[in-house]
Amino acid sequence: MKQLLLADVVLTMDAQGRVYHDAGVLLEGERILEVAPRARLDGVVAERVELGHRLLMPGLINAHTHTPMTLFRGLAEGYSLLTLAGWFNGIRVWELVMTPDMVPPAVRVSCAEMIRTGTTCFADQYFYMEHIAPAVRASGMRAALAYGVVEVGDERAHDWALRATEAFLASLRGDPRLTGWIGPHALFVDNRLPTIQAELALADAYGAGLHIHLSTSGEEDAYCLQHYGVTAVQQMKRIGALDRRMIAAHCLTIPDEDLATLAAAPFAAIIAPSACMCAGRPAAPLKRMLAEGVRVALGTDNVTANNSYDLFREMQVLGKLMAYREGEPNPISAKTIVEMVTTRAADALGLADRIGSLEAGKRADLIALDLDAPGFAPRGAQDLYTALVYAVGGLSVTDVMCDGRWLMRDGQLLTVDYRAACDALEAAFAELQARRKQAAV
Repeated sequence: MKQLLLADVVLTMDAQGRVYHDAGVLLEGERILEVAPRARLDGVVAERVELGHRLLMPGLINAHTHTPMTLFRGLAEGYSLLTLAGWFNGIRVWELVMTPDMVPPAVRVSCAEMIRTGTTCFADQYFYMEHIAPAVRASGMRAALAYGVVEVGDERAHDWALRATEAFLASLRGDPRLTGWIGPHALFVDNRLPTIQAELALADAYGAGLHIHLSTSGEEDAYCLQHYGVTAVQQMKRIGALDRRMIAAHCLTIPDEDLATLAAAPFAAIIAPSACMCAGRPAAPLKRMLAEGVRVALGTDNVTANNSYDLFREMQVLGKLMAYREGEPNPISAKTIVEMVTTRAADALGLADRIGSLEAGKRADLIALDLDAPGFAPRGAQDLYTALVYAVGGLSVTDVMCDGRWLMRDGQLLTVDYRAACDALEAAFAELQARRKQAAV
């Protein structure tokens, strides 16, 4: 049966930038049939859902996460996770003693926190993906899941991780909401060239994208200049890594002369400002990237390096950090920042034909925000984009739908038992601590 969602404001994020007042979104199953003013939809035979004084907009897309790392939240304070040494000593030592059964509780907590704050789709990169995917599927969310390949600290990873990656990619063929990606942790300084070449072959065989970390501290450039005589981006181009869809987290230290190369590739830089600031690293050159035509999107990174999945908070951090970096007010418009969690993020993930805006033919991934929540008033003094970026937070979200299915109604999670997930996570963490102590003996 058709559903008609009616609200005071509908922010479409379509190419025309249409915003409707007293309007509705007509759905059938998982698809949007029409977005229009209420008067135009009044005669439609459908189940009517009166949302009242709320704002409907596309569900948010978190373009860089590591959901199992909720298990480590709080463990890496004082470490710069955007350096190889800081990441190894702050996180990798814990990963090496974690077990697969610890993963699902962490993923369930992550999904619940994302749903609660308005995220309907995310791009995840981690190993143990065969244990991550079922928890994500049960949550009802949409995700691009990259099987993480980490060689540092595990010399056997080339063999077992590549076999696991291929099996995982095969398992997701035809899945309506989950897409399989390949997740080299970092090219050259972690994944060695033979592993990278095997990953590229898998990408070709399965039509999969690559989800990596890039240029967090200049280590890849230093390595590639020493061993190949070129920057990391130029070496990536040489070996064909830039011929496939790629999302690359951070991109803090990419040389200016390499931006044109990235703009010409199916590449997107995923900016994670809170993680960058917590690590004490310089901000990404987002203004220059946009000017050069590089695709960009926003991600929270893991909640060890950020501590929150709230993309509304992340948008605010991004806007303020860019103003500080550039030494000018509003160097990146609020509208562009909202695009980085909607249309631009969908494009980065290869999902622009399905999600990112509220338009006929697209999937019904949408959220509702309470217009009476703190931050929206006075509505006449600020445009909606400014309010969404700088004034409101994720807890203003009241309702969440993904693929035509309600994941949250009136602030109540419907697909994840958050309390039970937290209890299971506490038990997993206790086991993790015990294993770490035993390994240290």
